[in-house]
Amino acid sequence: MEIEPIIEQQRQFFKSQKTKDISFRKKALKRLLEEVQNNEEAIQNALYQDFKKPAFESYISEIGIVISELKLAIKKLNQWSKPKTVIPSVLNFPSWEKIYQEPYGTVLIIGPWNYPFLLSMAPLIGAIAAGNTVVVKPSELTPKTSQLVVDIIEKCFDKSHAAVIQGDVLIAQKLLSIRWDYIFFTGSVPVGKIVAKATAEFLTPTTLELGGKSPCIIDETADIQLSAKRIVWGKFLNAGQTCIAPDYILIHEKVKDDFVASLKTAIENAYGENPKVSDDYPRIINQRNFHRLIKMLENETILTGGEKDETDLYLAPTVIHCTSSDCEAMKDEIFGPILPLLTFSSEEQIETIINSYEKPLSLYVFTSKKSFAKKIIQKYSFGGGVINDTVVHFANHRLPFGGVGHSGQGAYHGKHTFDTFSHSKSVVNRFTWLDVPIRYAPYKGKLKWLKLFLKYLS
Repeated sequence: MEIEPIIEQQRQFFKSQKTKDISFRKKALKRLLEEVQNNEEAIQNALYQDFKKPAFESYISEIGIVISELKLAIKKLNQWSKPKTVIPSVLNFPSWEKIYQEPYGTVLIIGPWNYPFLLSMAPLIGAIAAGNTVVVKPSELTPKTSQLVVDIIEKCFDKSHAAVIQGDVLIAQKLLSIRWDYIFFTGSVPVGKIVAKATAEFLTPTTLELGGKSPCIIDETADIQLSAKRIVWGKFLNAGQTCIAPDYILIHEKVKDDFVASLKTAIENAYGENPKVSDDYPRIINQRNFHRLIKMLENETILTGGEKDETDLYLAPTVIHCTSSDCEAMKDEIFGPILPLLTFSSEEQIETIINSYEKPLSLYVFTSKKSFAKKIIQKYSFGGGVINDTVVHFANHRLPFGGVGHSGQGAYHGKHTFDTFSHSKSVVNRFTWLDVPIRYAPYKGKLKWLKLFLKYLS
């Protein structure tokens, strides 16, 4: 597929002003909603073929969210698009002043492999709702799901409005060499830096949804059994291949043994004695990532799990004990079903470990002490987090989802996605029936009156 002709078609289509029509956008979103709903089973099958994702996880973490985002955008689009009237500045009296939401133009969305349907479609929904034209580049590592993304988008949109371009890293590099009006990227920190460098050449506005080592802190007052149950779900969802999964545990030394026992029980309750035969446990995406994960287990103390099968890309839910942050699994984001466990006895130890890494995408704290939870939430910088649970902040479209520092820039979900793909354009309409002369030259004798005026405005 030739890239340049598609982009040129989209630029010309955007210039036609058709995408700025609200009814046009809503019709497009309704077509997409209908097509997604008609293909629920096909999407589930594609995700299973790509890495054995169970149907329940496919719906709760991908299909269901996409459908909810579409319904919300269709329902709220008129409200979101309406110019917002703001209180006029006294300095501009008499006037009215408004903020208009306008689309950027031609947008590139680069999707990841770990949630290949959701993280291609959710940004697309916001970009279309905001009035842009869109090119989606899905991951080549999930061919079945990516092809279904192609089929759905081609059925719902003319290529001049929304198109899909498939390919490997060379295609991605080609796309990044082109000037876009906006780029939305989801992926790893190293690749995010490459995207940032490419967009800097054109000063292209960008959203980077990245990752990092998200800590999970458990103090001695936490409900250990419930904490273990919720952590097992959040960590081993999608076989740990989730950007907001708990990346490591920081647990008070007094409750470590009880917690490890509860983790083992929770894993067995979720996936049985042999998770390999469980219908609810996915696989690692490819051999490269499989070998990367296996290397993290070399010479480590495995508390539970560790079983593997390269031919099936299976790695059991695994918990390891790290005596320090020097172990292999603590060097980079894990992105797999390995959960390192470190102990602490003081808040100073927590601070030392967390501050030795870049700002994470998420942070989780389990405790029954409100004061401890409040202190942790306020003290550390992170994209988003949860007290006494994991991952669930992703589910609320009212909460902006995004990172900070190395874990990302920009945010989306619900209206926040619409805002991400919209430029807020400020407009002042000055009336002509009064014109205060103080601002005009000559200025002699006016400065004291200006200062007095501004003093009473402050």
